[in-house]
Amino acid sequence: MQSAVEFRNISKAFGAVQANADVSFSIAKGSIHGVIGENGAGKSTLMSILYGYYNADSGQVLVDGQARDIRTSHEAIALGIGMVHQHFMLVENMTVLDNVMLGNEGGFKLAARRGAVEAKLREICDRYRLDVDPLATVHDLSVGAQQRVEILKQIYRSADILILDEPTAVLTAQETASLFEILRLFKDQGKTIILITHKLQEIMEITDEVTVMRAGRVVGAVKTAETSKEQLANMMVGRPIQSELPRAPFNPGAEVLKVANLQLKDANGVALLSDIDFTLRAGEVVAIAGVSGNGQSELLEILSGMRLPTAGRVDFLGRELPYGGRTNADGLPATFRALGIGHVPEDRLRDGVIKDFSVMQNTVFGYQDDVKNRWGLFDHKKIAQRCAHLMTAFDVRPNNPDLRIGLLSGGNQQKVVIAREVAAKPKLMLVGQPTRGVDIGTIESIHTQLLRLRDEGVAILLSSVELEEVRALADRIIVMCGGRIAGILPIDEFDTTRIGLLMGGMHKS
Repeated sequence: MQSAVEFRNISKAFGAVQANADVSFSIAKGSIHGVIGENGAGKSTLMSILYGYYNADSGQVLVDGQARDIRTSHEAIALGIGMVHQHFMLVENMTVLDNVMLGNEGGFKLAARRGAVEAKLREICDRYRLDVDPLATVHDLSVGAQQRVEILKQIYRSADILILDEPTAVLTAQETASLFEILRLFKDQGKTIILITHKLQEIMEITDEVTVMRAGRVVGAVKTAETSKEQLANMMVGRPIQSELPRAPFNPGAEVLKVANLQLKDANGVALLSDIDFTLRAGEVVAIAGVSGNGQSELLEILSGMRLPTAGRVDFLGRELPYGGRTNADGLPATFRALGIGHVPEDRLRDGVIKDFSVMQNTVFGYQDDVKNRWGLFDHKKIAQRCAHLMTAFDVRPNNPDLRIGLLSGGNQQKVVIAREVAAKPKLMLVGQPTRGVDIGTIESIHTQLLRLRDEGVAILLSSVELEEVRALADRIIVMCGGRIAGILPIDEFDTTRIGLLMGGMHKS
């Protein structure tokens, strides 16, 4: 088949780090092609070269059979290449129409052009079944609709080659199915889709071919119909991956956490959380399922002491947590940590690590008093020993405690954060999006650590948009929608369709 894109001997280094090494493969025109690999495998760097963000040190990129020197994203767009990023590039207080026109206004006669662009957008939406109103304001749209806006932008720009980076990370099962229908329609109309994802089930469901990368190199390229999830996982990490992790029988202990009538309103009086009631016991994993933005983040922030509730009560180990009489949450996270509440925040770069500090320094943040000597000074030998133990136990790579943590892959940063919290031996562990943006090998490692904590009697409350992760870890499931609990289900009633409907507010528990 004719190639839409061909990479020939692409190499790219960032200092001493070789991100791509002699990468060669082609992507058939009118196909859906998956690119998979562990964190740091080089797939995002390669796609950034195709889209003009980076320039290769050596090698060639061919588009429609012709060698192209793509120096900027504007040049990529001119060649019909579009990219939908994992984090949407939208201005939320503007309309869909304004977002599409932003940076492409086309002169001073804006009113006349707006009418023409709106008409074209409506025609595109009808043709590709995108179901988006060009005059809607972005912040009023669901996450799935905002993603369709991103796709709409690329089609409006005449993209024939579409790169999608982790496109289903924040979608419900129903929204994912809708997206796949759109992608199949694109393919039927001759467009080429490049899909970067960690979800092997989606690779098997939607792609025609898969290229597997490891350590900056291509280790295999296969037709999807001729492979399996197990084979792809093995190719990605170089070893077999356990599909079902061992876990002890469910044997919950005493009540650790009780949340009663928890409420939260923002500065404008808008309810972010309403009537939140649940309990959590020792040796139990309760997973919160829901589309991002439905109150999960705010709930974990309150329980970790980062935010004050508007009303309600939270009891931890039989005592009420000290929210009352405060005007802000200053000092509460430290108080809660001292009580035995560990917290892995959902945004590790914002709340979990300090990028410009070393791995060793990041292993003690929040627990500085635990590594001081009797004179109140930091015990650097103890800090180094602690860091060496954690990096080995949690397989942090590279095993260099003095390396700036911002230079680690996202998965290895996450391992450091989890290791730091586990080392404090918490009674309650709060975990936000434990494996967001990490590869299958790291997912296995993180899940193993969380199940070990559960089997040791730690109470775990985690929030995840990944239903397979919820199924793999949870003993009970709380489904949230619109800041409320839409349903609480035992794990033996796990059903993706039912949970997806609850997440979308279209079903009663």
